[in-house]
Amino acid sequence: MKQQPSRLKFKKYHKICKSRLQLADQRLFLPKFGFLGLKALEATKLTFNQIEAGRKTIRRITKKEGFIWVNVFTYASCTSKPVASRMGKGKGSHSHWVCPVRVGQILYEVGGVPNYLGYKALWQAASKMPMRSCIVKLVY
Repeated sequence: MKQQPSRLKFKKYHKICKSRLQLADQRLFLPKFGFLGLKALEATKLTFNQIEAGRKTIRRITKKEGFIWVNVFTYASCTSKPVASRMGKGKGSHSHWVCPVRVGQILYEVGGVPNYLGYKALWQAASKMPMRSCIVKLVY
């Protein structure tokens, strides 16, 4: 899985506002591709290592059967200034990439596996995430 975007218009962006992440996004409430999904109940920022840990957990439990859709990607750059540097002199250099997650956003989707196996995989992936989450099922 790709760790960071290959091309950006600007190297550094504004800091991600926590209050905008609290707004629920209506179009992300139900899974689009699979029949089960892991939904975020809190707004947070995910790093690549957290996303990859959840993906690997799902893959291991489903024994590489079925399909997994990862709906999040680290596209926002975080910067940090060196320790013991004086004020001013610019924004600071790039330190890591994050993915802002809104309330109600679907992080992972699972399809093509038995129901109990999908629940188990998403339950284990939820334990790797730094926020509260729940498993939602697509109803027809």
